[in-house]
Amino acid sequence: MIVGIKDTVKLIGITIVACCAVFVCTLFLSYNADLAEIENDITAQTGQLIFQAQKATGTVTVATTGGCLGVTSLILLLFYIKNYIDIHGKQLGILKALGYPNKKIAGHFSVFGLPVFLGCLSGFLAAFLYLPTFYHIQNKENLLPEIPIGFHPLLCLLLVGAPTLLFMLLSVLYANHQLKKPVITLLKEKKETRRTLKNRNNIPFLKNLRKMTLRTKKSLPFFMAFSAFCFSAMTQMAFSMKQLASEDMAVMMIGIGLILAFTTLLLSLSTVIKGNAETLAMMRALGYPDRAGEKAVLGSYRPIAAIGFALGTGYQYCLLKLVITILYTEFDAVQNYHFSFPAFAVSLVIFLLFYEISMIIYKRKMKKLSLKTVMTE
Repeated sequence: MIVGIKDTVKLIGITIVACCAVFVCTLFLSYNADLAEIENDITAQTGQLIFQAQKATGTVTVATTGGCLGVTSLILLLFYIKNYIDIHGKQLGILKALGYPNKKIAGHFSVFGLPVFLGCLSGFLAAFLYLPTFYHIQNKENLLPEIPIGFHPLLCLLLVGAPTLLFMLLSVLYANHQLKKPVITLLKEKKETRRTLKNRNNIPFLKNLRKMTLRTKKSLPFFMAFSAFCFSAMTQMAFSMKQLASEDMAVMMIGIGLILAFTTLLLSLSTVIKGNAETLAMMRALGYPDRAGEKAVLGSYRPIAAIGFALGTGYQYCLLKLVITILYTEFDAVQNYHFSFPAFAVSLVIFLLFYEISMIIYKRKMKKLSLKTVMTE
């Protein structure tokens, strides 16, 4: 046993992110490519302005959406590979002890590229089917000549084949790096959660537990901050599209942004709950009330999520401002892009509601699990 197809089912989040990223990129890159074919047919000055504006809008959307979602997919992939190696450290250690080289074991991790392929392929096909409607929306006032829809094999290769090969290669390289640990370390299944909670300054137990929860499980705080970062950036960037594009396009971008935001946040919350299940179950067995354990363990992630949300807010504003300033130099109306406080308020309210409701649901599920079940997982 190394890595099987079933292990990739947990990477459904990466499939969704890749699908949405390729869907958006395919729409705008196809449109820009076909738009360039009719450039010589545009003679009116108004048509030229519309042509330049739509071309710039497509470039902005692809740069912001594709770049942001590409990084999101990569971080999710690396997180799950590390998590897989931590969980199956004993089996991987046995293979190393039997003489299997790291490169041969790591080669099997190329299967983690499958969710990326499925997401990219489904996004590309969905976008291609949606192209007639998209072209009609972009030119619904008939200010440009009719734009023929063309199929671009190179675009398919760049948006489906290239990401799949890239993520397969990165999966193998990262797995090979993680497998460089000594065999004895893998066999012992050394986990961050098994470290001793040192209390040198006689800090109350629950307060000390709150601090050590973040210190001993460094990957979970990072993942929580990153998911809040993605939620903030994606939702606010989507709401800002109303200012930069048509209402129809804004609705589509908002829908995609919300799907991606909820996906990343849901994945992080479920991972945080499962990662602390052993601690919560142990505290319950020792007689601590559920509320005390949840406040000490799960409550420590709230400041981390707040920091991530704030960073995402600043990131999306700076990115949009920078890209728009560079690409829309000839359009003064668009250069006046400014921070959207309504978008920030809506995004924050949605984030808080979803965060707290999800926490309540997951905590109730955890209460139904016995200590024996949690310890033997």
